[in-house]
Amino acid sequence: MSHADVNGINLYYEIHGTGRPLVLLHGGLGNGEMFGPNLTALAAERQVILPDLQGHGRTADIDRPLDVRLMAGDIAALIDHLGLDRPDVVGYSLGGGVGMQLAFQHPEKVGRLVSVSAGIRRDATYPEILEQQGQVNAAALEFMKQTPMYELYQRVAPRPEDFPRLLDKIGRSMAVDFDFTEEVRALTVPTMIVAGDADMWPPSHFVEVFKLLDGGLRDGGWMAEGRPAGGHALAILPGVTHYSMGTSPLLAAVTLDFLAEK
Repeated sequence: MSHADVNGINLYYEIHGTGRPLVLLHGGLGNGEMFGPNLTALAAERQVILPDLQGHGRTADIDRPLDVRLMAGDIAALIDHLGLDRPDVVGYSLGGGVGMQLAFQHPEKVGRLVSVSAGIRRDATYPEILEQQGQVNAAALEFMKQTPMYELYQRVAPRPEDFPRLLDKIGRSMAVDFDFTEEVRALTVPTMIVAGDADMWPPSHFVEVFKLLDGGLRDGGWMAEGRPAGGHALAILPGVTHYSMGTSPLLAAVTLDFLAEK
């Protein structure tokens, strides 16, 4: 357990296991505990670097928006701080968006990317989810007090009283339109897109993302000669929702399989 002073933020991180480095990025309103037994499974084969993103877990917030592009800069700086050589990056939900931005901005710093439950267009999100996201702000504090996210924040955050501020900032970030179609189309880092079959976006959205990576356009062939030239892959996990994804054993299984590819 340690902190790195990068980009004006005191970024908390943990290191688990040994082996080739893997940077594991959690989802919104959480921290590395979101991965449950999957952290143990990943750390059994890899050295897992587990940061707490801006304003989450043991990383105190700073005076800037919650923006996946800025948080990707934090992770790039952490990679340099730790002297890592092209670690693989696995990100879930908010962390998946951060991981993608890291690969967009700093492809030379990333070995392979696994982007989990992270859509690339806001308008592809189910309408009822967008409506729920519109209700995330400090006024939701009393409701959030009944959730594991609130309990976690009160237990580990350096300033537990900042939780309403975090809700406001996350609410504002989710209200911003985004479309990273062209960035995905230009992605050079070998990437696996992972989603649950009952995720916050329809499975068809993740198939669309895979097509941008030259996937799903032809038969793979006997010798896999029809696979995407960039080594990209797609995994839709059965019986998995956005909220059960972090602890589903299927996540660790497909992640380790993809990261083991040459």
